[in-house]
Amino acid sequence: MLIAGMMVVGGLALSAAAVVQLAPTHHQMMVQATPPLQSTPGAESKPSAPLEPSTTGQRPQATPPQPARPDAEAQDSGAKPALPPAPAEKVAPPIPTK
Repeated sequence: MLIAGMMVVGGLALSAAAVVQLAPTHHQMMVQATPPLQSTPGAESKPSAPLEPSTTGQRPQATPPQPARPDAEAQDSGAKPALPPAPAEKVAPPIPTK
């Protein structure tokens, strides 16, 4: 019990010595790491935030969606599929009809 008490007192003394050394006694030694923030030149005349975009919330209709794989007639006329054919191990047998 005596040893534990001595260890606590020693730890407190060591902590107190560290705090004394960290205390800013010489103000000339304290330096700011980064320069203070400055405003951008001409910031008074510029708006602080961009204006809200005017959106209707609907999808643009300029380009209609295209299928990834064109139908057989389109393939016969020369249209190429956007995706390559699936590998053989990914193709399942046809689903039987009832």
